[in-house]
Amino acid sequence: MGFEDRRFNVNLSILFTELPLLERPAAAAAAGFGAVELWWPWIDSPTPEPSELDALKRAIDDAGVQLTGLNFYAGRLPGPDRGALSVPGEESERFRANIDVAADFARSVGCRALNALYGNRVEGVDPAEQDALALENLVLAARAAHRIGAILLIEALNRPESPLYPLVSAPAAVGIVDKVNAATGLGNAWFLMDLYHLSMNGEDLPSVIERHASKTGHVQIADNPGRGAPGTGTLPLEDLLDLLAKAGYDGWVGLEYKPGDRPSAESFAWLPREARAVRGPRGAGEADAAREAR
Repeated sequence: MGFEDRRFNVNLSILFTELPLLERPAAAAAAGFGAVELWWPWIDSPTPEPSELDALKRAIDDAGVQLTGLNFYAGRLPGPDRGALSVPGEESERFRANIDVAADFARSVGCRALNALYGNRVEGVDPAEQDALALENLVLAARAAHRIGAILLIEALNRPESPLYPLVSAPAAVGIVDKVNAATGLGNAWFLMDLYHLSMNGEDLPSVIERHASKTGHVQIADNPGRGAPGTGTLPLEDLLDLLAKAGYDGWVGLEYKPGDRPSAESFAWLPREARAVRGPRGAGEADAAREAR
């Protein structure tokens, strides 16, 4: 099977960052990719001016790429923050203000997956209080995603790089997925399986895939150590993606790796150009919408 049989997209918040935001979709297209994803691009603003949203939409449309995934507002990312939705006070309010803005933008460009980073633990705040707030906000986010025919993604990060983030294992993130789905009854919350983060946590990746592929809505990859392109570390990424396929996952694989000390366009030699283009959807009909959003 191998890399050539996957559907890859490029994360424009970690790759092509040597370029201004509005130039990145065209750069990804020039490198042969037909699909991209983004963290929330406006770090300081959960509610940017409509002109800024319109400009990004034009850049995506003009490049002819598909936006397949978008983060909700997550604070300073990259930076010290790891989300806002469980942080009491101003950050939680900023997340709530962003929900409909992000969902409406996603709908305008045909994006059907929205990622909600949980947020760090806050000193002096009861974790149970943060978890209750997180569930409230995730329910709101799931309903907004449902309104536009999208799925909600919940991601596990890694403890060494995100020591204050509570979801640092696949079971922890999947547990939140289950709580959100139970609270909404919508069934549109899914696990974001980032193989780099899980490997940094020392998890048994084949076991994670076997246990959680059926609840996985999106996959992201980078090699380990170093968070570089496939082949720069020791992770058997090709084999792991084969295991995911055998377990039934046929969705997008996000390239969320660092290009190193070279232009991003030079970091894709591991992937033949003909394997970078968007492949046709697998499955049809409204019943398959959630899986196809992956």
